[in-house]
Amino acid sequence: MSKLIVTAFVTLDGIMQAPGGPGEDVDEDFPYGGWQVPYVDEDFMGLMKGIFGETADHLLLGRKTYDIFAAHWPRVTDTNDPIAVKLNAMPKYVASRTRENLEWHNSHVLRGEAAQSVARLKEQLDGVIMTQGSSDLIRTLQRHDLVDEYRVFVNPVTVGTGKRLFDAHAAPVAWTLLQSRITGAGVQYCVYGRAGKPRYGSFRLDEQE
Repeated sequence: MSKLIVTAFVTLDGIMQAPGGPGEDVDEDFPYGGWQVPYVDEDFMGLMKGIFGETADHLLLGRKTYDIFAAHWPRVTDTNDPIAVKLNAMPKYVASRTRENLEWHNSHVLRGEAAQSVARLKEQLDGVIMTQGSSDLIRTLQRHDLVDEYRVFVNPVTVGTGKRLFDAHAAPVAWTLLQSRITGAGVQYCVYGRAGKPRYGSFRLDEQE
């Protein structure tokens, strides 16, 4: 059985929409595309090379993110770029109700409802399944409690509106911080692993009679 890791770029106020450019995701007329670009430095790229070049065995994407990746990465043919080499070669699974054919090498459509399809995929595969972007798909994974680990890049910027990493329907889960690092540009990189169900308590003092 595989581990499912969500890798996400977020603003300080939790927005993950369109980090890479103005036209990346314009749903709801989102006007702040490209908010992450100023914070991508050598430290950031080193972390990404470790995540995709060494950690990920399979890539899981929503249809919109797949289309963005498929339009870019096959054009990056530098054999010294470990991220491009890995992404172009590795198996890619796409949750889509509309796509029949996928042209990017080693890409496969997941049929049926996304939650059931991904649950089956986790049972069938070994190693690490990694997601990137794919906010709608991530919310489905969260609602059905399918995420085993988060690797979150928190950027020092707020934009106030847009798609968030978590919504109100995410299943309650406790997480433990496994690793953290701050890049030279001030991006906080945090790795969280599952720690069971949340525990609850109270700071309320006993009422005195």
